[in-house]
Amino acid sequence: MEILIINGPNLSKIGLREPEIYGNVEFSSYFKDLCNLFKDHNLKYFQSQSESEIVNEIVSRADSVDGIVLNAGAYTHTSVAIRDAIASIKCPVVLVHISNVYAREQFRRNNIIAPVCKGIITGFGLDSYKLAIYSLI
Repeated sequence: MEILIINGPNLSKIGLREPEIYGNVEFSSYFKDLCNLFKDHNLKYFQSQSESEIVNEIVSRADSVDGIVLNAGAYTHTSVAIRDAIASIKCPVVLVHISNVYAREQFRRNNIIAPVCKGIITGFGLDSYKLAIYSLI
């Protein structure tokens, strides 16, 4: 099974940015752990600060992967474009968040992407990605 993990804006700073919220493990290190854990599957990774690049990645890769794990970051609350891209594909998408966005600021509770996703996993730290992969396989 081929699974694409997409991280959105500011997630390139996981492990460095606000460690009290996002932890102190860099995503590149965690991705290696995921690849070892799911060695029978082909995991791919894409990260971008750009909404248009994320949309392009979703629509261009949807036919070549079996599932997408998406952490859209702040775009979760604002991006109709990402929502529409997910709605336009058949590939299942699991939305993840490292922190429990529903226990944070009010604006983070507005999730416009979740209704077009297979599911959402939030608040389990980096293990949110692992749980999302398990849900796809």
